Amino acid sequence: MTLHSERLSADIDIDVVGGQRVLVLRATDLDAFEGFEGRRFDAADNRIIEGPLSETNAAALRREFTHLQPRPLGTGTSAGVGDRLGLATPGQAAAFARHGRGVTPVFAQQSIREMDRLGRSPRAVLDDATFGCVIAGWTGRVGADLDHIRDVADIDRGIDAGFTTFTLDPGDGVRNVASSAVEAAVTATNWSVLEDDIEAVLRRYAGVTVGLDTGSFTPSEQEVKRAVAKYGDAVALTAQMSRHLASRNPNAYEIEVAVDETAVETTLFEHHYLATELARLGVRWVSMAPRYSDGFEKGLDFIGDKPTLIENFAGHHAVAQLHGGYKISMHTGSDKFSVYPQLVEATAGRIHLKTSGTSWLTALAVIARREPALLREIYRLSLESYVDARASYQVSADAERAPRLDAVSDGELEEIVSLPDSRQILHVGYGAVLTATDDAGHRRMDADIREVLLTHRDEYALRLESHIGRHLTAFSEGAVS
Repeated sequence: MTLHSERLSADIDIDVVGGQRVLVLRATDLDAFEGFEGRRFDAADNRIIEGPLSETNAAALRREFTHLQPRPLGTGTSAGVGDRLGLATPGQAAAFARHGRGVTPVFAQQSIREMDRLGRSPRAVLDDATFGCVIAGWTGRVGADLDHIRDVADIDRGIDAGFTTFTLDPGDGVRNVASSAVEAAVTATNWSVLEDDIEAVLRRYAGVTVGLDTGSFTPSEQEVKRAVAKYGDAVALTAQMSRHLASRNPNAYEIEVAVDETAVETTLFEHHYLATELARLGVRWVSMAPRYSDGFEKGLDFIGDKPTLIENFAGHHAVAQLHGGYKISMHTGSDKFSVYPQLVEATAGRIHLKTSGTSWLTALAVIARREPALLREIYRLSLESYVDARASYQVSADAERAPRLDAVSDGELEEIVSLPDSRQILHVGYGAVLTATDDAGHRRMDADIREVLLTHRDEYALRLESHIGRHLTAFSEGAVS
Protein backbone atom coordinates (compact mmCIF):
# COMPACT_ATOMS: atom_id res chain seq x y z
CA MET A 1 0.00 0.00 0.00
CA THR A 2 1.01 3.65 -0.34
CA LEU A 3 1.16 5.71 2.84
CA HIS A 4 1.40 9.49 2.79
CA SER A 5 2.84 11.88 5.34
CA GLU A 6 3.42 15.61 5.25
CA ARG A 7 6.92 15.07 3.92
CA LEU A 8 6.72 12.09 1.61
CA SER A 9 4.86 9.05 0.37
CA ALA A 10 6.12 5.50 0.22
CA ASP A 11 4.93 2.08 -0.83
CA ILE A 12 5.01 -0.09 2.29
CA ASP A 13 4.50 -3.84 2.46
CA ILE A 14 4.91 -6.50 5.09
CA ASP A 15 6.20 -9.59 3.34
CA VAL A 16 7.78 -12.92 4.15
CA VAL A 17 11.48 -13.02 3.25
CA GLY A 18 13.57 -16.05 4.17
CA GLY A 19 10.78 -17.37 6.36
CA GLN A 20 10.61 -14.14 8.39
CA ARG A 21 8.08 -11.34 8.15
CA VAL A 22 9.76 -8.09 7.25
CA LEU A 23 8.78 -4.49 6.62
CA VAL A 24 9.59 -3.31 3.09
CA LEU A 25 9.55 0.42 2.25
CA ARG A 26 9.96 1.70 -1.30
CA ALA A 27 10.34 5.39 -2.17
CA THR A 28 12.50 7.64 -4.34
CA ASP A 29 13.70 9.45 -1.23
CA LEU A 30 14.33 7.52 1.94
CA ASP A 31 16.47 10.15 3.66
CA ALA A 32 13.43 11.10 5.76
CA PHE A 33 13.24 7.57 7.16
CA GLU A 34 16.09 8.10 9.59
CA GLY A 35 14.31 6.24 12.36
CA PHE A 36 13.85 3.00 10.44
CA GLU A 37 16.22 0.11 10.98
CA GLY A 38 17.06 -2.36 8.24
CA ARG A 39 19.00 -3.02 5.09
CA ARG A 40 18.99 -0.15 2.56
CA PHE A 41 19.58 -0.68 -1.12
CA ASP A 42 18.64 0.62 -4.58
CA ALA A 43 16.32 -1.19 -6.98
CA ALA A 44 15.21 0.28 -10.32
CA ASP A 45 13.86 3.78 -9.66
CA ASN A 46 13.33 3.20 -5.95
CA ARG A 47 15.36 3.02 -2.82
CA ILE A 48 14.33 0.27 -0.44
CA ILE A 49 14.53 -0.38 3.27
CA GLU A 50 13.96 -3.99 4.31
CA GLY A 51 13.75 -4.35 8.06
CA PRO A 52 12.29 -6.33 10.94
CA LEU A 53 8.85 -5.95 12.49
CA SER A 54 10.51 -4.37 15.50
CA GLU A 55 9.57 -1.86 18.18
CA THR A 56 11.86 0.64 16.48
CA ASN A 57 10.16 0.30 13.11
CA ALA A 58 6.64 0.33 14.56
CA ALA A 59 7.45 3.56 16.41
CA ALA A 60 8.98 5.03 13.25
CA LEU A 61 5.82 4.21 11.28
CA ARG A 62 3.63 5.93 13.86
CA ARG A 63 5.95 8.93 13.96
CA GLU A 64 6.07 9.37 10.18
CA PHE A 65 2.44 8.48 9.34
CA THR A 66 0.26 10.21 11.91
CA HIS A 67 -2.95 8.32 11.10
CA LEU A 68 -1.30 5.27 12.72
CA GLN A 69 -0.99 7.13 16.03
CA PRO A 70 -3.69 6.11 18.55
CA ARG A 71 -5.99 8.95 19.61
CA PRO A 72 -8.73 9.45 22.21
CA LEU A 73 -12.06 8.53 20.65
CA GLY A 74 -14.55 10.68 22.55
CA THR A 75 -18.20 9.73 22.94
CA GLY A 76 -18.95 8.63 19.37
CA THR A 77 -19.83 5.04 18.47
CA SER A 78 -16.77 2.81 18.72
CA ALA A 79 -15.69 -0.81 18.97
CA GLY A 80 -12.63 -2.54 20.36
CA VAL A 81 -11.56 -5.81 18.77
CA GLY A 82 -8.86 -7.52 20.78
CA ASP A 83 -6.22 -9.80 19.31
CA ARG A 84 -4.54 -12.44 21.43
CA LEU A 85 -2.07 -13.43 18.70
CA GLY A 86 -1.19 -10.12 17.08
CA LEU A 87 -2.33 -11.37 13.66
CA ALA A 88 -5.99 -10.36 13.50
CA THR A 89 -5.84 -6.65 12.66
CA PRO A 90 -5.83 -7.02 8.84
CA GLY A 91 -9.11 -8.94 8.86
CA GLN A 92 -10.61 -6.76 11.57
CA ALA A 93 -9.71 -3.61 9.65
CA ALA A 94 -11.34 -5.03 6.53
CA ALA A 95 -14.51 -5.58 8.58
CA PHE A 96 -14.53 -1.94 9.71
CA ALA A 97 -13.90 -0.75 6.16
CA ARG A 98 -16.76 -2.78 4.73
CA HIS A 99 -19.28 -3.01 7.58
CA GLY A 100 -18.32 -0.44 10.22
CA ARG A 101 -18.90 2.93 8.60
CA GLY A 102 -19.08 5.56 11.35
CA VAL A 103 -17.70 3.19 14.02
CA THR A 104 -14.22 4.13 15.23
CA PRO A 105 -11.99 1.08 15.77
CA VAL A 106 -9.70 0.14 18.62
CA PHE A 107 -7.36 -2.54 17.24
CA ALA A 108 -4.85 -2.37 20.09
CA GLN A 109 -7.04 -3.61 22.94
CA GLN A 110 -6.12 -6.17 25.56
CA SER A 111 -6.55 -6.52 29.28
CA ILE A 112 -3.55 -6.48 31.57
CA ARG A 113 -4.71 -9.91 32.78
CA GLU A 114 -4.46 -11.39 29.27
CA MET A 115 -1.14 -9.70 28.51
CA ASP A 116 0.45 -11.07 31.66
CA ARG A 117 -1.02 -14.51 31.04
CA LEU A 118 0.54 -14.59 27.56
CA GLY A 119 3.76 -12.77 28.37
CA ARG A 120 2.92 -9.89 26.03
CA SER A 121 3.69 -6.26 26.74
CA PRO A 122 1.45 -3.25 26.06
CA ARG A 123 4.03 -2.08 23.53
CA ALA A 124 3.87 -5.42 21.66
CA VAL A 125 0.06 -5.18 21.49
CA LEU A 126 0.26 -1.67 20.04
CA ASP A 127 3.04 -2.57 17.58
CA ASP A 128 1.16 -5.61 16.27
CA ALA A 129 -1.88 -3.42 15.64
CA THR A 130 0.28 -0.85 13.82
CA PHE A 131 1.76 -3.45 11.48
CA GLY A 132 -1.71 -4.93 10.94
CA CYS A 133 -3.04 -1.53 9.87
CA VAL A 134 -0.23 -1.28 7.33
CA ILE A 135 -1.06 -4.70 5.90
CA ALA A 136 -4.75 -3.78 5.66
CA GLY A 137 -4.15 -0.34 4.19
CA TRP A 138 -6.10 1.25 7.03
CA THR A 139 -5.91 5.06 6.95
CA GLY A 140 -8.68 6.03 9.38
CA ARG A 141 -8.54 6.93 13.07
CA VAL A 142 -7.49 4.33 15.61
CA GLY A 143 -7.60 4.06 19.38
CA ALA A 144 -5.56 1.97 21.82
CA ASP A 145 -7.22 0.65 24.99
CA LEU A 146 -5.34 -0.77 27.97
CA ASP A 147 -8.20 -2.79 29.41
CA HIS A 148 -9.13 -3.69 33.00
CA ILE A 149 -6.40 -1.78 34.83
CA ARG A 150 -6.42 -2.47 38.56
CA ASP A 151 -3.08 -1.01 39.63
CA VAL A 152 -1.21 2.25 39.07
CA ALA A 153 1.87 0.33 37.90
CA ASP A 154 -0.18 -0.97 34.98
CA ILE A 155 -1.10 2.60 34.09
CA ASP A 156 2.60 3.41 33.77
CA ARG A 157 3.08 0.48 31.40
CA GLY A 158 0.32 1.79 29.15
CA ILE A 159 1.62 5.36 29.17
CA ASP A 160 5.11 4.21 28.25
CA ALA A 161 3.73 2.14 25.36
CA GLY A 162 1.60 4.96 23.93
CA PHE A 163 -1.96 3.91 24.82
CA THR A 164 -4.64 6.58 24.77
CA THR A 165 -7.61 4.88 26.45
CA PHE A 166 -7.25 3.59 30.00
CA THR A 167 -10.02 1.34 31.27
CA LEU A 168 -9.90 1.68 35.04
CA ASP A 169 -11.35 -1.36 36.79
CA PRO A 170 -11.88 -0.78 40.52
CA GLY A 171 -13.41 -4.23 40.96
CA ASP A 172 -11.12 -4.95 43.90
CA GLY A 173 -12.99 -2.21 45.77
CA VAL A 174 -16.52 -3.42 44.99
CA ARG A 175 -18.16 -5.07 48.01
CA ASN A 176 -21.12 -7.42 47.74
CA VAL A 177 -22.22 -7.36 51.36
CA ALA A 178 -25.21 -8.86 53.11
CA SER A 179 -27.83 -6.50 54.52
CA SER A 180 -26.61 -7.25 58.03
CA ALA A 181 -23.07 -6.13 57.09
CA VAL A 182 -23.91 -2.83 55.40
CA GLU A 183 -23.34 -0.63 58.45
CA ALA A 184 -19.92 -2.16 59.12
CA ALA A 185 -18.94 -1.79 55.45
CA VAL A 186 -19.99 1.87 55.47
CA THR A 187 -17.84 2.50 58.55
CA ALA A 188 -14.86 0.76 56.93
CA THR A 189 -15.12 2.77 53.68
CA ASN A 190 -12.04 4.79 52.70
CA TRP A 191 -13.50 8.14 53.72
CA SER A 192 -10.16 9.95 53.70
CA VAL A 193 -9.70 9.44 49.96
CA LEU A 194 -13.37 10.20 49.36
CA GLU A 195 -12.99 13.45 51.34
CA ASP A 196 -16.47 12.83 52.71
CA ASP A 197 -18.55 11.22 55.44
CA ILE A 198 -21.77 9.22 55.53
CA GLU A 199 -23.85 12.09 56.91
CA ALA A 200 -22.98 14.28 53.93
CA VAL A 201 -23.68 11.42 51.53
CA LEU A 202 -27.11 10.85 53.03
CA ARG A 203 -27.94 14.54 52.70
CA ARG A 204 -27.03 14.45 49.01
CA TYR A 205 -29.00 11.35 48.07
CA ALA A 206 -31.50 9.98 50.60
CA GLY A 207 -35.03 10.95 49.64
CA VAL A 208 -33.84 13.06 46.69
CA THR A 209 -35.77 12.22 43.52
CA VAL A 210 -33.72 11.88 40.32
CA GLY A 211 -35.62 12.29 37.08
CA LEU A 212 -34.49 10.47 33.94
CA ASP A 213 -35.88 10.21 30.43
CA THR A 214 -36.88 6.64 31.30
CA GLY A 215 -38.50 7.42 34.67
CA SER A 216 -37.29 8.42 38.12
CA PHE A 217 -36.03 6.99 41.40
CA THR A 218 -35.95 8.22 45.00
CA PRO A 219 -33.36 6.27 47.01
CA SER A 220 -34.04 5.47 50.63
CA GLU A 221 -31.44 5.89 53.36
CA GLN A 222 -30.79 2.15 53.30
CA GLU A 223 -30.30 2.16 49.51
CA VAL A 224 -27.79 4.98 49.85
CA LYS A 225 -25.86 3.12 52.53
CA ARG A 226 -25.86 -0.02 50.39
CA ALA A 227 -24.47 1.96 47.45
CA VAL A 228 -21.69 3.31 49.68
CA ALA A 229 -20.96 -0.14 51.09
CA LYS A 230 -20.87 -1.63 47.58
CA TYR A 231 -19.09 1.08 45.59
CA GLY A 232 -17.53 3.59 48.03
CA ASP A 233 -14.07 2.00 47.98
CA ALA A 234 -14.36 1.51 44.20
CA VAL A 235 -14.89 5.26 43.81
CA ALA A 236 -11.83 5.91 45.98
CA LEU A 237 -9.68 3.46 43.99
CA THR A 238 -10.80 4.95 40.67
CA ALA A 239 -9.97 8.45 41.90
CA GLN A 240 -6.51 7.33 42.97
CA MET A 241 -5.82 5.68 39.59
CA SER A 242 -7.20 8.69 37.72
CA ARG A 243 -4.99 11.10 39.65
CA HIS A 244 -1.94 8.97 39.00
CA LEU A 245 -2.76 8.87 35.29
CA ALA A 246 -3.14 12.64 35.17
CA SER A 247 0.14 13.19 37.00
CA ARG A 248 2.12 10.82 34.78
CA ASN A 249 0.66 11.26 31.30
CA PRO A 250 1.75 14.30 29.25
CA ASN A 251 -0.31 13.23 26.24
CA ALA A 252 -3.99 13.31 25.35
CA TYR A 253 -5.87 10.38 26.87
CA GLU A 254 -9.33 9.27 27.98
CA ILE A 255 -10.77 7.07 30.70
CA GLU A 256 -13.35 4.32 30.80
CA VAL A 257 -14.66 3.18 34.18
CA ALA A 258 -15.58 -0.52 34.36
CA VAL A 259 -17.34 -2.31 37.20
CA ASP A 260 -18.78 -5.05 35.00
CA GLU A 261 -16.68 -7.93 36.33
CA THR A 262 -18.55 -8.09 39.63
CA ALA A 263 -21.19 -10.41 41.03
CA VAL A 264 -24.24 -8.16 41.41
CA GLU A 265 -26.01 -5.92 38.91
CA THR A 266 -25.45 -2.17 39.10
CA THR A 267 -28.76 -0.41 39.80
CA LEU A 268 -29.57 2.90 38.16
CA PHE A 269 -29.20 4.69 41.48
CA GLU A 270 -25.81 3.04 42.04
CA HIS A 271 -24.72 4.20 38.57
CA HIS A 272 -25.89 7.71 39.48
CA TYR A 273 -23.97 7.49 42.77
CA LEU A 274 -20.80 6.34 40.98
CA ALA A 275 -21.02 9.12 38.39
CA THR A 276 -21.77 11.84 40.93
CA GLU A 277 -19.00 10.85 43.32
CA LEU A 278 -16.38 10.34 40.61
CA ALA A 279 -17.14 13.76 39.16
CA ARG A 280 -16.98 15.32 42.65
CA LEU A 281 -13.46 13.92 43.00
CA GLY A 282 -12.35 15.28 39.63
CA VAL A 283 -12.50 12.12 37.54
CA ARG A 284 -13.48 12.62 33.87
CA TRP A 285 -14.43 9.72 31.65
CA VAL A 286 -15.90 9.03 28.19
CA SER A 287 -17.47 5.62 28.83
CA MET A 288 -18.68 3.46 31.68
CA ALA A 289 -19.36 -0.27 31.93
CA PRO A 290 -21.82 -1.06 34.74
CA ARG A 291 -22.69 -4.63 35.68
CA TYR A 292 -25.75 -5.36 33.58
CA SER A 293 -28.56 -7.85 34.05
CA ASP A 294 -27.46 -11.49 33.79
CA GLY A 295 -27.02 -13.22 30.44
CA PHE A 296 -23.61 -12.08 29.17
CA GLU A 297 -21.22 -14.99 28.64
CA LYS A 298 -18.05 -15.37 26.62
CA GLY A 299 -18.41 -16.55 23.03
CA LEU A 300 -22.20 -16.92 23.04
CA ASP A 301 -25.20 -14.83 22.09
CA PHE A 302 -27.05 -13.16 24.96
CA ILE A 303 -28.79 -15.87 27.00
CA GLY A 304 -30.77 -13.77 29.50
CA ASP A 305 -34.08 -11.91 29.34
CA LYS A 306 -33.84 -9.56 26.36
CA PRO A 307 -36.58 -7.05 27.29
CA THR A 308 -34.98 -6.64 30.73
CA LEU A 309 -31.57 -6.10 29.16
CA ILE A 310 -32.85 -3.48 26.71
CA GLU A 311 -34.63 -1.65 29.52
CA ASN A 312 -31.42 -1.91 31.56
CA PHE A 313 -29.30 -0.34 28.81
CA ALA A 314 -31.85 2.43 28.19
CA GLY A 315 -31.80 3.27 31.89
CA HIS A 316 -28.02 3.35 32.10
CA HIS A 317 -27.92 5.52 28.98
CA ALA A 318 -30.39 7.90 30.66
CA VAL A 319 -28.11 8.14 33.71
CA ALA A 320 -25.15 8.81 31.41
CA GLN A 321 -27.12 11.59 29.71
CA LEU A 322 -27.82 13.13 33.10
CA HIS A 323 -24.08 13.27 33.73
CA GLY A 324 -22.86 14.73 30.45
CA GLY A 325 -23.61 12.14 27.81
CA TYR A 326 -20.82 9.56 27.97
CA LYS A 327 -20.96 6.16 26.27
CA ILE A 328 -22.22 2.91 27.76
CA SER A 329 -19.55 0.27 27.27
CA MET A 330 -20.57 -3.29 26.46
CA HIS A 331 -17.98 -5.73 27.77
CA THR A 332 -18.14 -9.45 27.02
CA GLY A 333 -19.65 -8.16 23.80
CA SER A 334 -18.63 -10.87 21.35
CA ASP A 335 -21.34 -12.65 19.37
CA LYS A 336 -24.38 -10.96 20.99
CA PHE A 337 -26.01 -10.65 17.57
CA SER A 338 -29.63 -10.93 18.71
CA VAL A 339 -29.46 -7.78 20.87
CA TYR A 340 -27.05 -5.44 19.07
CA PRO A 341 -29.69 -3.44 17.15
CA GLN A 342 -31.85 -2.91 20.23
CA LEU A 343 -28.89 -1.89 22.43
CA VAL A 344 -27.59 0.58 19.86
CA GLU A 345 -31.10 2.08 19.71
CA ALA A 346 -31.44 2.09 23.52
CA THR A 347 -28.22 4.10 23.83
CA ALA A 348 -28.85 6.36 20.81
CA GLY A 349 -25.52 5.17 19.42
CA ARG A 350 -23.55 6.31 22.49
CA ILE A 351 -22.12 2.84 22.93
CA HIS A 352 -18.75 1.14 22.88
CA LEU A 353 -18.43 -2.56 22.01
CA LYS A 354 -15.60 -4.70 23.36
CA THR A 355 -14.73 -8.03 21.76
CA SER A 356 -11.60 -10.13 22.10
CA GLY A 357 -11.83 -13.90 22.18
CA THR A 358 -14.04 -14.16 19.11
CA SER A 359 -11.02 -13.41 16.88
CA TRP A 360 -9.13 -16.23 18.64
CA LEU A 361 -12.05 -18.57 17.96
CA THR A 362 -12.05 -17.54 14.30
CA ALA A 363 -8.36 -18.48 14.18
CA LEU A 364 -9.19 -21.88 15.64
CA ALA A 365 -11.79 -22.46 12.93
CA VAL A 366 -9.05 -21.96 10.33
CA ILE A 367 -6.77 -24.37 12.20
CA ALA A 368 -9.56 -26.96 12.47
CA ARG A 369 -9.90 -26.93 8.72
CA ARG A 370 -6.23 -26.74 7.80
CA GLU A 371 -4.41 -28.62 10.61
CA PRO A 372 -6.85 -30.96 12.41
CA ALA A 373 -4.16 -32.59 14.54
CA LEU A 374 -3.15 -29.20 15.93
CA LEU A 375 -6.75 -28.30 16.75
CA ARG A 376 -7.14 -31.61 18.59
CA GLU A 377 -4.14 -30.74 20.78
CA ILE A 378 -5.49 -27.23 21.38
CA TYR A 379 -8.85 -28.65 22.45
CA ARG A 380 -7.24 -31.25 24.72
CA LEU A 381 -5.21 -28.59 26.55
CA SER A 382 -8.21 -26.29 26.80
CA LEU A 383 -10.26 -29.07 28.41
CA GLU A 384 -7.50 -29.89 30.88
CA SER A 385 -7.15 -26.26 31.94
CA TYR A 386 -10.84 -25.35 31.98
CA VAL A 387 -11.47 -25.61 35.72
CA ASP A 388 -8.75 -23.04 36.44
CA ALA A 389 -9.26 -20.88 33.35
CA ARG A 390 -12.99 -20.37 33.85
CA ALA A 391 -12.45 -18.55 37.15
CA SER A 392 -11.57 -15.31 35.35
CA TYR A 393 -14.47 -15.29 32.90
CA GLN A 394 -18.25 -15.36 32.60
CA VAL A 395 -18.87 -18.85 31.21
CA SER A 396 -21.20 -21.74 31.98
CA ALA A 397 -19.75 -24.49 29.78
CA ASP A 398 -19.81 -28.02 31.20
CA ALA A 399 -16.81 -30.16 30.27
CA GLU A 400 -18.99 -33.26 30.70
CA ARG A 401 -21.35 -32.02 27.96
CA ALA A 402 -18.57 -31.00 25.60
CA PRO A 403 -17.78 -33.22 22.58
CA ARG A 404 -15.21 -36.00 23.07
CA LEU A 405 -12.32 -35.91 20.62
CA ASP A 406 -12.50 -39.63 19.88
CA ALA A 407 -16.09 -39.16 18.71
CA VAL A 408 -15.34 -36.33 16.29
CA SER A 409 -13.89 -36.88 12.81
CA ASP A 410 -11.46 -34.43 11.23
CA GLY A 411 -14.22 -33.24 8.94
CA GLU A 412 -16.39 -32.39 11.94
CA LEU A 413 -13.72 -30.61 13.99
CA GLU A 414 -14.80 -27.14 12.93
CA GLU A 415 -18.13 -27.74 14.70
CA ILE A 416 -16.26 -27.91 18.01
CA VAL A 417 -15.47 -24.21 17.59
CA SER A 418 -19.15 -23.33 17.30
CA LEU A 419 -20.92 -25.70 19.75
CA PRO A 420 -21.66 -23.77 22.99
CA ASP A 421 -19.77 -25.86 25.56
CA SER A 422 -16.68 -26.54 23.49
CA ARG A 423 -16.67 -22.96 22.16
CA GLN A 424 -16.46 -21.51 25.65
CA ILE A 425 -13.83 -24.06 26.69
CA LEU A 426 -11.70 -23.06 23.70
CA HIS A 427 -12.42 -19.38 24.35
CA VAL A 428 -10.87 -19.38 27.83
CA GLY A 429 -8.22 -22.01 27.15
CA TYR A 430 -5.96 -19.71 25.16
CA GLY A 431 -3.57 -19.12 28.07
CA ALA A 432 -2.79 -22.79 28.60
CA VAL A 433 -2.48 -23.34 24.85
CA LEU A 434 -0.24 -20.41 23.97
CA THR A 435 2.07 -20.88 26.97
CA ALA A 436 2.36 -24.68 26.82
CA THR A 437 6.04 -25.72 26.78
CA ASP A 438 8.02 -28.78 25.75
CA ASP A 439 10.60 -30.58 27.88
CA ALA A 440 13.20 -27.95 27.01
CA GLY A 441 10.96 -25.13 28.22
CA HIS A 442 10.11 -23.80 24.75
CA ARG A 443 6.58 -22.87 23.82
CA ARG A 444 5.50 -25.78 21.71
CA MET A 445 2.23 -24.64 20.13
CA ASP A 446 2.46 -20.88 19.76
CA ALA A 447 4.78 -21.06 16.75
CA ASP A 448 2.74 -23.81 15.08
CA ILE A 449 -0.47 -21.79 15.45
CA ARG A 450 1.15 -18.71 13.98
CA GLU A 451 2.61 -20.68 11.08
CA VAL A 452 -0.81 -22.03 10.12
CA LEU A 453 -2.41 -18.59 10.29
CA LEU A 454 0.37 -16.92 8.31
CA THR A 455 0.28 -19.65 5.68
CA HIS A 456 -3.48 -19.17 5.37
CA ARG A 457 -3.55 -15.46 6.24
CA ASP A 458 -5.95 -14.59 3.42
CA GLU A 459 -8.47 -17.16 4.68
CA TYR A 460 -8.08 -15.91 8.26
CA ALA A 461 -8.58 -12.30 7.15
CA LEU A 462 -11.68 -13.16 5.11
CA ARG A 463 -13.23 -15.10 7.99
CA LEU A 464 -12.54 -12.21 10.36
CA GLU A 465 -13.97 -9.67 7.92
CA SER A 466 -17.18 -11.67 7.79
CA HIS A 467 -17.45 -12.49 11.49
CA ILE A 468 -16.41 -9.12 12.92
CA GLY A 469 -18.52 -7.52 10.20
CA ARG A 470 -21.61 -9.22 11.65
CA HIS A 471 -20.83 -7.43 14.92
CA LEU A 472 -20.38 -4.04 13.31
CA THR A 473 -23.42 -3.83 11.03
CA ALA A 474 -25.93 -2.83 13.71
CA PHE A 475 -23.47 -0.37 15.27
CA SER A 476 -22.82 1.25 11.91
CA GLU A 477 -26.51 1.72 11.23
CA GLY A 478 -26.95 3.63 14.48
CA ALA A 479 -23.53 5.27 14.64
CA VAL A 480 -23.08 8.81 15.95
CA SER A 481 -19.96 10.94 16.02
